[in-house]
Amino acid sequence: MFHKPRKLVGIALILLSVSLLLGCAQPATAPAPAPDQPVVRPWMDIELTDVTTGETFKISDFKDKTILLESFAVWCPTCLAQQKEMQKFQASHGDDVIHISLDTDPNEDAEKVREHIQRNGLDWYFAISPIELTEALIDEFGLKFVNAPRAPVVLICKDGSARFLRSGVKPAEELAAEVAQGCE
Repeated sequence: MFHKPRKLVGIALILLSVSLLLGCAQPATAPAPAPDQPVVRPWMDIELTDVTTGETFKISDFKDKTILLESFAVWCPTCLAQQKEMQKFQASHGDDVIHISLDTDPNEDAEKVREHIQRNGLDWYFAISPIELTEALIDEFGLKFVNAPRAPVVLICKDGSARFLRSGVKPAEELAAEVAQGCE
């Protein structure tokens, strides 16, 4: 008489355990792209406007180049320090690496960015990040991508792979090492 409830409790525990294990199982993932296939990132096809020239471009326009993609705000002194290091890197590496700076502060406009560029003698692609691009970059890299004082920089390689570089100002030599290590 007392054995039936114990047996039912045992069966219930086994079923519960199986349910929990199945619920914790990892979902099937899509197979990784073949090594010779470029990584597809839809945010690379969002149209940007260079604030200096007014010309439109997409990050994907530079698919055969290595790219340093920076998020910044004109009010951010850490961002300016990173941009000065980008400037040093550019002086030593020329057009081998494309630099794109995205202003992700919704309170800033193209005129503020142009003034920032002129005041600091900067010369590469600068654009106001459209909200859909900012959201896509946050989805992939987290909120740290729009945390200007952390000097956010993403390294994008020719194959489309991308990775977030460490937070803080990265000296020109470190940028060179990251490019050599991560994309060659």
